[in-house]
Amino acid sequence: MASSLLFLAFVFLVAAVLIVPILKRLGLGEVLGYLVAGVVIGPAALGLVPDAEAVLHFAEVGIIFLLFIIGLELKPSRLRLMRKAVFGGGGLQMSITTVVLAAGAWWFGLALIPALIVGFSLALCSTPLVLHMLGERHELNARHGRLAFATLLFQDIATLPVLAAIPILASGSLLEAGWGPLITRILIAAAAVVALVVGGRFLLGPMFQRAAATGSREVFAGASLAVVIGSALLMDMAGLSMALGAFAAGILLSDSEYRHSIEADIEPFRGLLLGLFFMAVGMTAKIELLVEAPGLVLGLTGALLVTKAFCVMMAARLFRASWSDSLNLAMLLPQGGEFAFVLLTAAGGSFLLDSATVELLILVVSLSMAATPVLYLLHVRLIRPLLQPAASKPEFDMPRDESPRIIIAGFGRFGQIVGRILQGLKIPYTVLDIDARHVQVVRRYGNEVYYGDAARIDLLEAAGASKAQMLVVAVSDVESSMRIIERAQKRFPHLKIHARARNRYHALLLMRANVSYLQRELLPGSLDMTRETLIGLGIPRDEAQHAVDIFRRHDERTLQRQLEVFGNERKLIQNVQQAASELEQLYEADEDIVMKPDSSEAGAQEAPRHQPGNRD
Repeated sequence: MASSLLFLAFVFLVAAVLIVPILKRLGLGEVLGYLVAGVVIGPAALGLVPDAEAVLHFAEVGIIFLLFIIGLELKPSRLRLMRKAVFGGGGLQMSITTVVLAAGAWWFGLALIPALIVGFSLALCSTPLVLHMLGERHELNARHGRLAFATLLFQDIATLPVLAAIPILASGSLLEAGWGPLITRILIAAAAVVALVVGGRFLLGPMFQRAAATGSREVFAGASLAVVIGSALLMDMAGLSMALGAFAAGILLSDSEYRHSIEADIEPFRGLLLGLFFMAVGMTAKIELLVEAPGLVLGLTGALLVTKAFCVMMAARLFRASWSDSLNLAMLLPQGGEFAFVLLTAAGGSFLLDSATVELLILVVSLSMAATPVLYLLHVRLIRPLLQPAASKPEFDMPRDESPRIIIAGFGRFGQIVGRILQGLKIPYTVLDIDARHVQVVRRYGNEVYYGDAARIDLLEAAGASKAQMLVVAVSDVESSMRIIERAQKRFPHLKIHARARNRYHALLLMRANVSYLQRELLPGSLDMTRETLIGLGIPRDEAQHAVDIFRRHDERTLQRQLEVFGNERKLIQNVQQAASELEQLYEADEDIVMKPDSSEAGAQEAPRHQPGNRD
């Protein structure tokens, strides 16, 4: 048993490693790569997996993790900001496309409810595929890119109630029995949702706080997995979609300080299981239908692409998008999506659709996904250059990109000053801090701080490091600071890194690491104190400031020389002694400094800038 499971795991991994990179290199995306890999190892080709249906049922866990991640990213504040584009543009696209495709399915002989499910399923687009194409061409922040993202976001939200409704609509006997059993079923489902929301609101925070307090990454990851699986099982017991429970749990945690850490821990499981799901779909796809009835399959695929492109363009124009943006969207969103596999498979398993229809539609959706990158490439190269650059006209009714411009690692006394100024200037930033108790305290004062070790590449990725401009490393521990910087430089070479130096040794390490800017934490305060001390002795303020400036310039030069002998203790000691002698000579040779108390009372009585008891 164990050996057979290991063999299957080996087959899946090898197929993914060999085939997915090839299709990514061709610009066709990971999703299509997994589908092709599934076809290759499935019954249609090599037949290496005996029970593809069983694999598909297990792999649906990947959709649960996907919806949990989507829920994590849907902060209520973000939805409010994007509500016009999401519910306006996205709602128009889904409504028009669903009605048109459902009418077509009904014309082909399906009953009303199955026709609506088919119409809605085919109206969905592929989020991974579209975002991948936009990201490759750096068009995510273009007007059509933002509109596409808003549409995909609405589709992800709209999928949930349909997923929840399928188990209820599937029970023909329940509907025939009258309203009583149906109302009971609905009340049970509603009670489960309320229990999840209320329980999650009061239990999830303390649970993750305890998990974070252990300092164990494994315990924290276990807590994250328990929340996803537990919420999914609760909805399943209530007769609803497991994906609905995972999505609701993600929404509940979207404002949590642990959001980025949870996302980083869940992401590997989501990626593997979602890839397994797509491979399972590829294994169950009836490729032989393309051989048996190529006219029907290709005709339906072409009809889907043309119909969706027309509906998307119509919706975009009704939303008052330009012709150029509308055409871009039409070429981006004509395909079926991965959630069509989920909904069609669920409808087939619930006997709302017969297996032959499900197999045909899944094949059509797969082919439409394969065709979209090619169609968009042709559009970009042949059609778009002929159009006026209307998309470059500035628009103000869409939210700007919410990716943080700055990530702050460590939010103690040093990092908080940086954050307070950035907040005052309304510059978006994200804070990561590894001290769970400190995070809890700081968030009580309204600061957006997230729990997690900034040295983790996956956590930095989840926090937006790939799009951020700068990383401010404000942690006090020297080893942690250097570990963060080393990993960030390797994974995100575009990031400018500004770092806090705890001491001179730390400063030398940072200089050797070639950070963009470093600040020794005690130097500015020490120099200010020295200046005020000299003034308190009666030395005029300008002479005291001049003496401090000489020291700062000399110390910076000394630090550069010490970097050259860093690691050689004997030479470093000689350098320190030489620097002290040089500083004395500089002061002796400077005629602008007269180190004698000012005879007048004014200098001695001048009030210092920082009175005792004042705080920053």
